[in-house]
Amino acid sequence: MGEVEVSAFLTHLARDGNVAAATQNQALSALLFLYKQVLQKEIGWLDKVERAKKPARLPVVLTRDEVKRIFAHLQGTPRLMAGLLYGSGLRLMECVRLRVKDVDFGYARITVRDGKGAKDRITMLPLNLAAGLERHLEKVRLQHAEDLEAGFGRVYLPHALSRKYPAAAADWGWQFVFPSSRLSLNPREAATADRGAEADPKLRKRRHHVDENVLQVAVKKAVRVSGVAKPASCHTLRHSFATHLLENGYDIRTVQELLGHKDVSTTMIYTHVLNKPGIGVKSPLD
Repeated sequence: MGEVEVSAFLTHLARDGNVAAATQNQALSALLFLYKQVLQKEIGWLDKVERAKKPARLPVVLTRDEVKRIFAHLQGTPRLMAGLLYGSGLRLMECVRLRVKDVDFGYARITVRDGKGAKDRITMLPLNLAAGLERHLEKVRLQHAEDLEAGFGRVYLPHALSRKYPAAAADWGWQFVFPSSRLSLNPREAATADRGAEADPKLRKRRHHVDENVLQVAVKKAVRVSGVAKPASCHTLRHSFATHLLENGYDIRTVQELLGHKDVSTTMIYTHVLNKPGIGVKSPLD
């Protein structure tokens, strides 16, 4: 089978299988991998494939009252993390990968490193969250000191920084704001460990960031207990952050910068819930 058969199969998925665009793309990627990497065969340019249409979805947005009801059922670290998603517009993985050095209490801002599209950006640190976050970091600092005394206390560094600055892995600034409750071995690092790490297993045993599933489960439970009927998730808090800023009168370019969107058209999806999209339009029933 070659280009004709593969094109016919992918078209069948879209036309007869009625699959989502992501499902068809996954099938295409799998077939391309099979032919190029396994069979060592080029199948040509697939230009006759009928593509599955990706529907335009509007984001789920919570009202301010719904946000309060959900937060009333969050405690401890999940509440702090959810506060950063809603109060700073962070994505889920941007929150769990946040480092101590990137939280600036003096200027009340957070620097997001290597976000979506490998971009850095600056967003605000909510003042209502600052005191609680400082108390949380004091606990994390004590835990880090105990790890150092036990011969651990090192953290994963991005890119090649571990080779350029070997001692930085134990620095307080590089530690995760939301660390895991236990030490663990990184299997990727174990395969490509440097000689020092191979000689001393303690150097490979590190405290990684908390698993993102911890926050996802907590938010899902809080939504259910609060009685909010919307299918809200962690990312819904980011959607609500953007929408509520626009409702408060902030211009869309500012919101775009805070969210880290490459194009303002992406940010425009949040204008659909505004009471006055451009001009004041009221229902004739009102």
